[in-house]
Amino acid sequence: MSMVSAQQDDAVMAEINITPFTDVLLVLLIIFMILAALVAPPGFEKQLPDKNAPNPQQQQKKTDNIEVLVNETGTIFVDGKRSDITHIYADMQDVERRKGRKHVSLTADVKAPYGTIIRILDAAKIAGLEDVGFVTS
Repeated sequence: MSMVSAQQDDAVMAEINITPFTDVLLVLLIIFMILAALVAPPGFEKQLPDKNAPNPQQQQKKTDNIEVLVNETGTIFVDGKRSDITHIYADMQDVERRKGRKHVSLTADVKAPYGTIIRILDAAKIAGLEDVGFVTS
């Protein structure tokens, strides 16, 4: 019987041991997960420009843009002219006729009514002013 067991010990093993390979893959997976969490920012962390520090380019763009301001009570100002919900459509078409199809800069207070903002966007679209941007401070 010892002869048979000696032959079995000398036989070549036909199976592959994948345990070390699996261990290496799991370690690499953990390393990549940690690196991905460190590299990607957790949220929107963009440094916005300071509104109080005007430079010449911003001043030039302001004269070219159509400025629309909305305060917390919902009062609308289109290029310095006071407007309201009922007249915003006519005022936007008037500004489009005077200045052409320029960029519309919409600055709204945080407490401004949401419906007012939607009306302004609608009036701009009807007037043919589709390039609208929101200004933040």
